[in-house]
Order: sequence, then structure tokens, then C-alpha cells
Amino acid sequence: AKQRKWQASGVDAARYQEMLREQGGVCAICAQQETHRDGLTGKPKDLAVDHCHETGAVRALLCSSCNTALGLFNDDPQLLAKAVDYVVSYKRSGIT
Repeated sequence: AKQRKWQASGVDAARYQEMLREQGGVCAICAQQETHRDGLTGKPKDLAVDHCHETGAVRALLCSSCNTALGLFNDDPQLLAKAVDYVVSYKRSGIT
């Protein structure tokens, strides 16, 4: 089942393992291991193969949280930048 998900993104098991090694086994954004667990087995999920939704190009491996966050922001750099500005502005004001 895992390999089918990877292959749907154009990544075979060998490439997935290579990417995982290159990233040190952690998410390319937050540098953490996956914390979400499979609902059936209870085992930690694999990092997701992230890809550009416009071109289909594989980018990196992401944890469920970072992958979901990017998806919710529609991979929009301007929207992500606004979110950063928003959080930073409240940090500066002492409101957290």
C-alpha cells in the first residue's frame, strides 16, 4: 500500500528510501519525525511525498502536519508570507 502511494507520485521504494536518507529521516520543513499514526495499525505513518500541484514535480518528504498545512494554503507563497507576517506581528506585540 505504501509503495502504491509513493509510485502515484512517481517515486519508487528505492527513491523514497534515498530521499529519507538525504533528509535524515525527518520532514523537510519542520525537521521532525512523523508523529501521526496509522489508524489501523497504530504505527507511525511514513513521511508524505510532497509534489508541486501545478507541475507534478516531486519536491521532498513532509510530515502529515506540514503537508496538510501547505495544502490548506494552496501552496501559495504570498498567502504563506502573509501568515508569517501575521504570526510575527502578534509575537512582537506580546500577544501569543
